[in-house]
Amino acid sequence: MTAPLDREHVTAPLKHIRKPLPHDSAIKHVSGTATYIDDIVEPVGTLHVVPGWARHAVRGRLLSVELNAVRATPGVVAVLTSGDVPGTNDCSSAFGDDPVLAEEEIFFFGQVVFAVVAESREIARKAALKAKIKVAPITPILTPEDADHADTTVLPDYQFRRGSPETGLQASENVLSGSMFIGGQEHFYLEGQVAMAIPQEDGGMFVHSSTQHPTEIQHTVAKVLGVPDAAITAEIRRMGGGFGGKESQANQWAALAALAARKTGRTCKMRLDRDDDMIMTGKRHDFKVNWQVGHDASGRIRATDLEFLARCGYSADLSLGVNDRTMFHADSSYFYPDTLIRSRRLRTDTCSNTAFRGFGGPQGMLAAERMIDAIAIHLGKDPLEIRKLNFYDGERNVTPYGMPVEEYEVMHDLISRLEVGSDYWVRREEVTAFNAANAVLKKGIALTPVKFGISFTLKHLNQAGALVHLYTDGSVHLNHGGTEMGQGLYQKVAQVVAEEFGVTMDKVIITATNTSKVPNTGPTAASSGTDLNAMAAKIAAKEIKTRLVTFLCEQHQCGEEAIHFGDNKVLIGDKSFPLSEIAKQAHVGRIQMSHAGFYATPGITWDRDSVSGRPFYYFAFGGACSEVTIDTMTGEMTVDRVDILHDVGHSLNPAIDIGQIEGGFVQGMGWLTTEELVWDEEGRLRTHAPSTYKIPTASDLPADFNVQLYESTGNPEDTVYRSKAVGEPPVMLANSVFCAITDAVASLIPGEVPNLNAPATPEAIMKAVQDMRRRKVPS
Repeated sequence: MTAPLDREHVTAPLKHIRKPLPHDSAIKHVSGTATYIDDIVEPVGTLHVVPGWARHAVRGRLLSVELNAVRATPGVVAVLTSGDVPGTNDCSSAFGDDPVLAEEEIFFFGQVVFAVVAESREIARKAALKAKIKVAPITPILTPEDADHADTTVLPDYQFRRGSPETGLQASENVLSGSMFIGGQEHFYLEGQVAMAIPQEDGGMFVHSSTQHPTEIQHTVAKVLGVPDAAITAEIRRMGGGFGGKESQANQWAALAALAARKTGRTCKMRLDRDDDMIMTGKRHDFKVNWQVGHDASGRIRATDLEFLARCGYSADLSLGVNDRTMFHADSSYFYPDTLIRSRRLRTDTCSNTAFRGFGGPQGMLAAERMIDAIAIHLGKDPLEIRKLNFYDGERNVTPYGMPVEEYEVMHDLISRLEVGSDYWVRREEVTAFNAANAVLKKGIALTPVKFGISFTLKHLNQAGALVHLYTDGSVHLNHGGTEMGQGLYQKVAQVVAEEFGVTMDKVIITATNTSKVPNTGPTAASSGTDLNAMAAKIAAKEIKTRLVTFLCEQHQCGEEAIHFGDNKVLIGDKSFPLSEIAKQAHVGRIQMSHAGFYATPGITWDRDSVSGRPFYYFAFGGACSEVTIDTMTGEMTVDRVDILHDVGHSLNPAIDIGQIEGGFVQGMGWLTTEELVWDEEGRLRTHAPSTYKIPTASDLPADFNVQLYESTGNPEDTVYRSKAVGEPPVMLANSVFCAITDAVASLIPGEVPNLNAPATPEAIMKAVQDMRRRKVPS
């Protein structure tokens, strides 16, 4: 049936893009109906898998593993050891150095030696405690400094060099140097590591895994079971948080669940206890940073020398990319004329550190901000002056790795707007006056920039696929390789597809990421989930739409310009048809209404060996102004006010983007102020539960918390509706909090740079305060 023409459809603005639509699972989240892996109805006979480990051994050679008492426990069906692996006993991403089950050695406290498969999780947990494991101890190497002295690495050293930093430092009017420790961070996702494996015909396996990288789960399970990748299907509808902790670290638990399912022939589920999860899985890399900076009397940088000593843990995992990105962001937003940026990827007898939101970038940027603060304190100038003086500009706009910063004007404008909008200079005077009038409480304020490169620096990961079907009732099936961990990726991609077809959001049915639908996907990481998957989905939808347009042009003897899609209808000249009717006609006309879209990011040319090319498609920018108060008698600190202005290009969904900015900032604030990882002298992780590890809570948020999106002209590149990535860059906005704490401590003695490490816990603040007082009154 035809309907009267509605001319609004012809010139209608965007209906779904740039709209603050709710997260697709928002109602399910708050009502408790969102299905996570532990909520999936378990098939009859499901078994439960629990890891077993040497609870009294840190590092050493396995002498004996006595498991008879474990096997004899009523309800235990099987006990797995490395001898039960039919394929390759490895769950690493690339380097083959991560055993699923320990063989001859224990490399770190918490390494899995065996796994118990039982009728219930409680039975398995109690049975695992009955194991008797004897180990010949080996003195562990625990800290980056110890590993550096012992020269133990998991990967070769790497460096960027421009010009002659040695000459530049010698020629500088002033040279400052120092070192700082930058701590790691526990992911603390609300949903822990979990997987459920269901045996299939002919040796196949269907694996539900809480993972950011379903294809790697597929590959790992196939490798461990000794079967082709095609025999394994991995699926994930949603995660209760990931933050990088489920990019590679989900592999081991999926592999163990699959091994148990293969051995028993029954569905097997493995869900780590929170303590085990924190002990056994990797963290954000911690660093010892040694730095030198040469500058002139105005504070302009002449040369830098930065050395990053990274605690990588016992295996390589993702340390190559993480440490490289630390180096890529060691310039923060500043031009270094002559520079040497070095990285050592050190092997320690601790859990293998892994991806974490920002992927090494936050650590590199924090080191740069320390140098800026040191210059400002040394010269008695405001740090913001020094920051702006050293910004990339029209003449000085090439990074240490050779990539130009084309959008430097955006950074200048954004920071200028934030400077005015936050009343920075008025508040600077108020902070100075407050500190002069108070002996115990001290305030600090800092405004810091963010320049974060968007793309995977491993070129082949910059690709994505999507599968889109248009059904004859006008509904759309959407599937792609990205994973949903709460960040709103599924919603954004659905908005793009709905816009392309001109349908309402309820017509787009979002389905779980599944390796049998979209193959050979990359991880949802590097802030590129929307850039990649939305473009692939847009390409798929556009191809189907193009076929429909060609078909309709033939049917109605008209040109393409006469055909428009909108509001679940198709306008053809002066007539309007429901999309469902057009889809039925196309089906009768044997027109394919399914397409596998594919997108590869253009312009990525990075060559790691020659240290040349373009590693990032573009940069995302931001700025944050934070004000804090510290108590110099106790070390306690409060964040009083935060003003954020962040660049997301033309936002696909402002509500989701602001939520990501707020969440990223708070997570970064936790990393830099409260979240401290502590290993004892023997290598045992002591902060392995909420009772000993403090993530930020609602009470830690500043009472005055202002977040705005920068009024951008849009991403200049050919991206999804000229939007920009928003997942990781906001984490580094929290550098402003750490720099504000530094500013507060520095107010104790003019000209002295505080010896403050991250995280700036009350203990760390007290140490820095006491050190400053010792300098004022030498013992």
